[in-house]
Amino acid sequence: MTDALAPGSTIGILGGGQLGRMLAVAASRLGLKCHVYDPAPDGPAAEVSARATTAAWDDEAALTAFAEAVDVVTYEFENVPAASLDLIESIVPIRPNRRALAVSQDRIDEKDFLRDLGLATAPYAMVDDAASLDAALERIGAPAILKTRRFGYDGKGQARIMAAEDAAAALAEMNGAPAILEGFVEFSHEVSVIGARGLDGAVACFDPGENRHEDGILRETTVPARLSASQRTDAVLLAAKILTELDYVGVMGVELFVTPQGLVVNEIAPRVHNSGHWTQDGCLIDQFEQHIRAVAGWPLGDGARHSDVVMENLIGDDIDRVPEIAATQSALHLYGKAEARPGRKMGHVNRLTGPAR
Repeated sequence: MTDALAPGSTIGILGGGQLGRMLAVAASRLGLKCHVYDPAPDGPAAEVSARATTAAWDDEAALTAFAEAVDVVTYEFENVPAASLDLIESIVPIRPNRRALAVSQDRIDEKDFLRDLGLATAPYAMVDDAASLDAALERIGAPAILKTRRFGYDGKGQARIMAAEDAAAALAEMNGAPAILEGFVEFSHEVSVIGARGLDGAVACFDPGENRHEDGILRETTVPARLSASQRTDAVLLAAKILTELDYVGVMGVELFVTPQGLVVNEIAPRVHNSGHWTQDGCLIDQFEQHIRAVAGWPLGDGARHSDVVMENLIGDDIDRVPEIAATQSALHLYGKAEARPGRKMGHVNRLTGPAR
């Protein structure tokens, strides 16, 4: 651990949401402190961090003071402005690196990167206007989905095109933002791999989980996923290939469609991932500790699973079910958000369904 941060060191986290909160909790178990930077006041991560800075992404003085107060910087969401990262990186290392962030911030760049690695993706085309959308539909066909190239999450920034006559309305939903048209993939189910790569290049992946969505938002992840032994191996090797090509340090989520022709990459997320929350109670070392270990330069932990798990997101008014959930043999993880809104993730619950199969 020559290059490792010593206990008592401080990790800076860009973004103050629930992922930052759970990273800070994991860091505290290892004797490391966290300093959160987020424009929004009273975020979930600030409540459990040693320090928090509330300032805009373009506040150079606040960014400089933040960077000078920490030993390494990581992030809990992808859409940090490049200028902010430039300033921070001139003072302190950022992990995962900027290339991983750049690739994942733009869906065209992400698809191009994956294709260059020889990995399968949905058919896709760049869309900037009505003419390029018509050309893309002629090549890819319908049904298809039109997405903003940047900033979309949890089903936002997306519009389905079931037939050519839907194109104009879908384009209007993009509000002039650069977009990508993706062809539908015929798949039986979606799985995701949570993989980690250390500063020394070591790679460790958790077992793939099977995901179920409602209204574009992850509702449940079940482990083990319905995969053959060869599919499970392929999924893990695929994730490791992405991590290594990006010279990545930290945890990444890789979403995959399971098809008769093989695994198709849906998208990558260069951070801890909602579909990996099951690891908090199904593994000795969870995805949050694994990420902290990686960015701190520590050896990766063993992510072996000791239990089968079903993780359920608590969304919006689901928070009203907490008393009844608390009365069951379940592990509750609440994010400390004051207001429940439709589509807002308020927490999650992990249910152990038996020893690992």
